[in-house]
Amino acid sequence: MPTSLLLVEDDLRLRHDLREHFLNRGFQVQDCATGTQALEQVQRRTFDLVLLDIMLPGIDGLSLLDQLRREQAVPVMLMSALGAEQDRISGFTRGADDYLPKPFSLAELDARSDALLRRAAYGRETAREAQGSGLQFDHQGQDVLHHGRAAGLTASEFRLLVTLSAHPGEALSKAFLYQTVLYRAYTRLDRGLDVHVCNLRRKLADIGAQHLQIQAVRSQGYVLLDAGHD
Repeated sequence: MPTSLLLVEDDLRLRHDLREHFLNRGFQVQDCATGTQALEQVQRRTFDLVLLDIMLPGIDGLSLLDQLRREQAVPVMLMSALGAEQDRISGFTRGADDYLPKPFSLAELDARSDALLRRAAYGRETAREAQGSGLQFDHQGQDVLHHGRAAGLTASEFRLLVTLSAHPGEALSKAFLYQTVLYRAYTRLDRGLDVHVCNLRRKLADIGAQHLQIQAVRSQGYVLLDAGHD
């Protein structure tokens, strides 16, 4: 099936050019000029990738992103002429996967889009492999189930488990996990990640998935190990 793309851009010329570009690449493209139109689309169907302008009439891009994260766990790339660091931070904090400042080249757009799609595909493959242990990733609901029992993860806990699962047996640094999972830079006094790890361990144990062990690695970060399963 072709990759489904939701393109949300109020600039008519740019929207047309991007639509034609991705259609030529074989994508299935749904383009919208307003946040309201885009919201109707995400409530109607799922997409593989969302390209989202921040400055939109009606519902702005960041507000749409908030709603989108309640509907889908789809990769979202923000596009904006806004260059302020705070705009980028706000986007990542609210769940964006990438940020592309305007103007940009189509080559860079393709490279970043393809990277997001590969990451999402890898996450789905990891989920399929995990099903053999009775573990199932629900990317739509951002939760994990073990033999049908839902863990009740938060969005951050879900991203943490997916990220660790994508690198089994590999120690991931706290700096990497803070950026990937919590969308902020790591500082030595910040204990936020440790709290999420403790909560995730407890929730996995509560659903009988103790074989998945999140271990701290001294001076590095955390690693996910599979100690065997029933």
